[in-house]
Amino acid sequence: MIHLAQYFPITDPTLTFFVVLLIILLAPIIMGKLRIPHIIGMVLAGVVVGKYGLNILVRDNSFELFGRVGLYYIMFLAALEMDMESIRKNRNRLLIFALLTFTVPLLLTYFMGIHLLNYGITASLLLGCIMASNTLVAYPIVSRYGLQRKPSVTLSVGSSIISLIFSLIMLAAIVASNKGEGSIGFWLFFVSKFVIYCAAAIFLLPRLTRWFLRRYSDAVMQFIFVLASLFLCAALSAAIGLEGIFGAFLSGLILNRYIPSVSPLKNRLEFIGNAVFIPYFLIGVGMLINVRLLFTGGGILWAVICITLFGTLGKAIAAYAACFGFRMPISSGHMMFGMTSAHAAGAIAMVMVGMNLLGEDGAPLVSAQMLNAVIVMILFTCIISSVITEQSAQRIILRDKELPVEAHRKANDQRILVPVKYPEYAERLMNMAILMLNRKQTRGLVALNVVYDGEHMHRNMEQGNRLLEQMTQYCAGSDIQIQTQTRIAANIANGIKHAFKEFQATEILIGMHTHKEVSTKFWGEFHQSLFNGLNQQITMARLAQPLNTIRRIQVAVPSRAEFEPGFYRWLERLSRIAGNLECRIQFHGRTETLSLVNEYIKNRHPQVRADYSNMDHWNELPKLANDVADDHLFVIVTARKGTVSYKNALEYLPDEVQRYFNGKNLVIIFPDQYGDQEVMTYSQSQHTEERSAWESLARWIDKRRKMLSKNK
Repeated sequence: MIHLAQYFPITDPTLTFFVVLLIILLAPIIMGKLRIPHIIGMVLAGVVVGKYGLNILVRDNSFELFGRVGLYYIMFLAALEMDMESIRKNRNRLLIFALLTFTVPLLLTYFMGIHLLNYGITASLLLGCIMASNTLVAYPIVSRYGLQRKPSVTLSVGSSIISLIFSLIMLAAIVASNKGEGSIGFWLFFVSKFVIYCAAAIFLLPRLTRWFLRRYSDAVMQFIFVLASLFLCAALSAAIGLEGIFGAFLSGLILNRYIPSVSPLKNRLEFIGNAVFIPYFLIGVGMLINVRLLFTGGGILWAVICITLFGTLGKAIAAYAACFGFRMPISSGHMMFGMTSAHAAGAIAMVMVGMNLLGEDGAPLVSAQMLNAVIVMILFTCIISSVITEQSAQRIILRDKELPVEAHRKANDQRILVPVKYPEYAERLMNMAILMLNRKQTRGLVALNVVYDGEHMHRNMEQGNRLLEQMTQYCAGSDIQIQTQTRIAANIANGIKHAFKEFQATEILIGMHTHKEVSTKFWGEFHQSLFNGLNQQITMARLAQPLNTIRRIQVAVPSRAEFEPGFYRWLERLSRIAGNLECRIQFHGRTETLSLVNEYIKNRHPQVRADYSNMDHWNELPKLANDVADDHLFVIVTARKGTVSYKNALEYLPDEVQRYFNGKNLVIIFPDQYGDQEVMTYSQSQHTEERSAWESLARWIDKRRKMLSKNK
């Protein structure tokens, strides 16, 4: 019998790198199922493979090297993501709030560390620095709601930058004091070195960067120059007694204006960091964690409770004090608290620095208890921040009653992308697209056929070209301008998304998945990746009969749909279909939403015959099945997760559609939303699963419960 234990831990460098890459590949998939933040998932993976877990890998020199690079990369990318303009415009309020959100958690955590956890002065100061800073983990939530310019958001973003700078300066002072004598002369010399270093970096690096970027346009050379600048600043920072992460962060702030957020250079920097260096660092951190300590007694749990409670309380006091002091609504205080309460990679970076220092008693400054407590604290604060920010964003939208800006103008801007594959279905999709168009303002249609890059590629391309020729002839009969493209892609969803951007399309009309032999999932192989990867309107249609035989259109509208930026776009499209088909259209929704629908149709499409039916709750959707006949078109306006009209009941939409509306003419619309769905960040995974493991478990338990009740 072969004993596998003799082959572990793995020491071969090639196999070690392979296992790490395997973790980087699989961790987002598993964490996506469990709905655990990406950054925590990598750390947990390190715990599993480390010596305190399954002992699969040894933390060799590669983790030291790549870990140090990843540590600097985290601080560098954090600085690149900062909006420096927001600091310049709101200097006074930002400085006040930054001082509050830095000082209050610092003091609370410091005294808590001394009196409740019995840490030394230096260890308590380090813990205070960690809790005084914060990471904008919840910022993608704000961008999805389109609230980036709200005062509370601007204050939160700006104060996060300033508080992180303060924390890094204090961390550098702790490191310098730990290694030096601590006399007045030492501190004067340290401050002098600090000022000279910062002044030299701020004066020389921008000039050198401008000269290099103007002279050399080669992508590889620009990338290497930026990395060289990063590590030079980090090395000089360490050389003068500061910690290297401060130099990395400072270089990011200086280079911020020279690396635009949408530039290829920024994309390359983020890609290599998120793909290799940062995951390597996070896995290495996890390998240091002794998870067994969690079960040895109440010490670690007590530390987690104290650190999380007092650090979060400090952030809450600062946020609400600033809110009342600036005479802002209480929902703005919720937003400020939510955005500034999360701790992520910056906290890991600081605690890793502390592991190389010695405390007053000669023992390591960061004990195993503190390291484990900080990691668990990160998980809790990320959850707290995400939940509170999500709720406060919805409250701010409903508080201000702000309808989407320029929504009417955007609704009339049209270039519909229609991916087609099956000849028997393509004409109905093109017909629906033609019925949606405003002939006076449209920029035409784009018919797209995407084929897999495989052994049957050439045959599929020929079939696709023939299908597109048929669509061109079909549209020519209606005098509609159309562009066509056959595209090769290894991933169908990515092929559609790239074509969407190339043609500058405004929305997508695509057939719903109906071929069970291809995929048993409701959304099919790529539809979910499509609506999670694009923030523009996506209309999915399943048409069992020609549209000109449709007698009535039934539309289910979720509550708060009027606050979505795509509200008027889908309303415009449905109004045009109803007008062109000369059929009645009936809207089901809440009174406040239906009143806006009625007002729009009366003003823009007075010829459309519209009826309105009250539907107080989305759970009433299955009741509409009795009213939807075979010659009706049933339209469901849904919402993506993280939008103001999204509700948990939408999670059960696939099951309800299959159970109550199977065989009906069906359209599902994902409206336009704010934000960029493809922003690359180390704190948020891009991978999204159709259903989380927790939801699957809950449904399994619910089914078992129903079966047991029937048997009784």
